[in-house]
Amino acid sequence: MEKFSEGPGNREETSRLSSNGLTLNIGPQHPATHGVLRLVVDLDGETIVKCTPYVGYLHRGVEKLSEHRNYMQILPFTDRLDYVSAMSNNIGYCTAVEKMFGIELPERTEYIRTIIGEMSRIVNHLLWLATHALDIGAMTVFLYCFREREKLLDLFERLCGARLTMSYTRIGGLKNDVDEQWLKDLYEFTDEFPMRIEQYETLIDKNRIWLKRTKGIGVISAEEAINWGLSGPTLRGSGVPYDIRTDMSYGVYDKVKWQVCTGKNGDVYDRYRVRMEEFRQSNSIIRQCIDQIPEGPIMADAPKFTLPAKDKVLSDMEHLIHHFVLVTKGPQTAPEGELYVATEVPKGELGFFFVSDGTGKPYRMRIRSPSFVHVAALPRLCEGELIADLISNIGSIDIVLGECDR
Repeated sequence: MEKFSEGPGNREETSRLSSNGLTLNIGPQHPATHGVLRLVVDLDGETIVKCTPYVGYLHRGVEKLSEHRNYMQILPFTDRLDYVSAMSNNIGYCTAVEKMFGIELPERTEYIRTIIGEMSRIVNHLLWLATHALDIGAMTVFLYCFREREKLLDLFERLCGARLTMSYTRIGGLKNDVDEQWLKDLYEFTDEFPMRIEQYETLIDKNRIWLKRTKGIGVISAEEAINWGLSGPTLRGSGVPYDIRTDMSYGVYDKVKWQVCTGKNGDVYDRYRVRMEEFRQSNSIIRQCIDQIPEGPIMADAPKFTLPAKDKVLSDMEHLIHHFVLVTKGPQTAPEGELYVATEVPKGELGFFFVSDGTGKPYRMRIRSPSFVHVAALPRLCEGELIADLISNIGSIDIVLGECDR
């Protein structure tokens, strides 16, 4: 019989099989990875020795495409980044462009943007809680969360005709105004939502299985969280009270009363509690904004981006021609230089960095997405933990791969 040849690869395989070690591929199709994320995990028994994340399976080249589009045409691309909270992405992009061009928004627009931004935060956190709880084994929470999420998506649909990729905001304003009935229905939702939050907490907040799977798991200190560049609830769960809505205020967050929610231990449970408290804060912000919202226009006086008022002086044909020129040609000039503007989206800090060469298109656009940074920190959270805790850690940082592979 011919003797089996032991090459370098065979020796490595023999060594691996003869030890307690095992290399395991998780994803990119695994449902608990919350997107097309692949993790290569080296195990010693059930303990993770090494965790290596791989992204790039959903690359769509948004940043490169944006170099060949004017600023108005880029807006729909931002919907497809974090498609779970597309409205927040739209607001972040428009805020950055408006700062570049020095556009000052009407007060009513700022109130409406704050309202829809917090609605988007609730919608995002509801999907996060539903899937995170399902990953750990709690089925009922999934059904409860989708009950409330559907109500908010119905309101989004009534507002702009879309439930997932909104494109409702505009550079300099909004697509259309909100009506009184819509505000009334949203206010009724905010009346009942606190009771729904208590229902979620009753199911899992003190459940011994939930506590076993979340307490003391994926601990990261405040100093380490800052060094890793974490943001949003993932950072605040470690006790760092950093929130762009207060530290670099935009919208009308400085005109309403609310608190930045933080944790203490920086584990999976604290990251969960921060988001649960953000439900209540977002609900309160929406109610205050509805009470305070003023009358007035929803579009700024910015001829490079906004249409003139449709009145007797401007015919329907002239209005359409003006719209066509804005969309296809865009503004002919933009201030030269570099600009970075960040906003607080549900998952953390979303930043847009522009390099402008003075034309109507960005010379370079770079997106700082929270999910990409948080995926990079997964090895720090997971190594030394059990393989079962890997799923809890992925859920606790709330990632979506659409904004990782821009």
